[in-house]
Parts: sequence; structure tokens; C-alpha cells
Amino acid sequence: MRQSPAHHIEKTAIAAWRWTAVLFLFIPVLIIAASILTYIYFSWPWWVIALAVLLFVIDLVLSVFLVPALRWRRWKYEVFEQEIYIQHGILIRRRTIVPMLRVQHVDTKQGPILKHFSLATVTISTAATTHEIPALSDGEASDLRDRISELARVDEDDV
Repeated sequence: MRQSPAHHIEKTAIAAWRWTAVLFLFIPVLIIAASILTYIYFSWPWWVIALAVLLFVIDLVLSVFLVPALRWRRWKYEVFEQEIYIQHGILIRRRTIVPMLRVQHVDTKQGPILKHFSLATVTISTAATTHEIPALSDGEASDLRDRISELARVDEDDV
């Protein structure tokens, strides 16, 4: 079996993913508020609220505290002259090799949360799929985008 890729994404990805998870937790908060209102106005059983709060706490612990750290630990990548090797996944580890010959274009993208943490995502597009290397520092993402673009162009010229 092939050696694991050498490069990790930025450690601040954990904080960015935690903030994203907190933002998505507003939906369960609304569900809890709705269950409290139904308890008050429609005399629903108390266990409806208890169940909603329990599910919220489980979701909070998993999505804010546990998953981002595990996700960061599993994200690795490496760029070789002939291919890009990406490895990620918490329960199911995915190993992807993208041949430079297949790369059509490379982008960087940055949403408001990534921008706050000075991070960017490199997106690698082939004819069939799109692959991402998330949460790299701004400079590293730009350098990686340019390097992959250059290597893909060189491979195309060699053919």
C-alpha cells in the first residue's frame, strides 16, 4: 500500500469548521423552540422537549467538538509531478489520486468563514469530477493552485 500523503491542511481549519457547525446548529435551536411552544400551547408531553434537547446536545458535541478535530487529523494531501494524492475521511478513509494529465483547471475559493481565518480551498477539476483540498492558508492555496496548473500544463505539452 502507498505511503500516506505528507502535507496536512492548516490547523486553524478546526476553528473554521467549528464555527460553520455552530451556524448550522441554529436549525436544531429552532426545532427546540418549536417543541417548547407546542408543549406550552398544545400540551404535548414533556418528553418531546427532552428528546429535542438530547438530540441537540448530541449534535453539538459531535459537530462542534469531535468531528472537526478528527476531520483535520485525517485530511492529508501531496502533489507530485504526475499526480495529486488526496486522503480524507473520518469513518471511511478515502484515498484519491488525480492524474495531472486529467486536470482541466484549478481554482481557489474562500467563503466568509474561511476568509476570517485567512484560509482558502483549492478546487481541482477534471472532465468527470471535482476534488478539493480545503482550509489551506491564503498563500499556500495560491502557490498550490499555480503549481498544479503549471504541472498540468507541462504534462499536456509533453503528450
